[in-house]
Amino acid sequence: MTPIITLVGTLVVSLLVTRIGAVAFQLTGLSQEVARFQARSAFTGVGFTTNEAEKIVNHPVRRKIAGLLMLSGNLGIALVIASMISASSAVSAGNQFVQFIVLIIGLVVLYVVGTHRWVDQTISRVIEWALLKWTTLDVRDYVSLLHLADGYVVLELVVKESDWISNRSLAEAALSSEGVLVLGLHRASGKYVGSPNGETMVKTGDTLSLYGPIDRLEELDIRQKGYHGDRAHRIAVATQSEQVKEQDEESEPTEQSHDAS
Repeated sequence: MTPIITLVGTLVVSLLVTRIGAVAFQLTGLSQEVARFQARSAFTGVGFTTNEAEKIVNHPVRRKIAGLLMLSGNLGIALVIASMISASSAVSAGNQFVQFIVLIIGLVVLYVVGTHRWVDQTISRVIEWALLKWTTLDVRDYVSLLHLADGYVVLELVVKESDWISNRSLAEAALSSEGVLVLGLHRASGKYVGSPNGETMVKTGDTLSLYGPIDRLEELDIRQKGYHGDRAHRIAVATQSEQVKEQDEESEPTEQSHDAS
């Protein structure tokens, strides 16, 4: 029974390591989709040669994260192989059916937990909090320039056809009213549009470089077209308006004290 438990435990740790790597990649500016793909690629040692992989290699912080994932992946594979060998030898001694059932139940539970949206979001938030608290992986290349703090980050968002922002002009999207700034835009053709204006159209396949609160950017990354997407935009605008109002009210006593002096 012990080899089976060890095998399932090793798989749990492997999934957790790739999730940590994905969140760490996100904190350096990658979109959620790209971050997860590259984390899994580095962990498994597949090594896809793509333009996205170049973003990892050419960035010192991301390169360090990828190196740690590769090392962890090699150790994980060795543990899985050792566990499988131990399990196979234990099965020959008896209790084959019980151990098989335990293995299947463990894998099913692992799959359900790993694919549940609420669990996924909760784990990502915990990992993000831990990385921000105990590491310096949060986009160190930009901190001194953009004064990133209090949950503000720079992220890349890869636009898909079903995304709320797809096929809209930046003026129509009005991301600034949500507290999100568009720093630049990479066309699917490779062309880069720096400091795009309101007339710039966002097309499927574009990659947006965005600055804003990480919670807002993550929500925007999964926001879909239709009623729910439009509603999410209205809520985001209202929330940002309230935050700006609160900040203005907090700054008023300071301004009045300066006037009095």
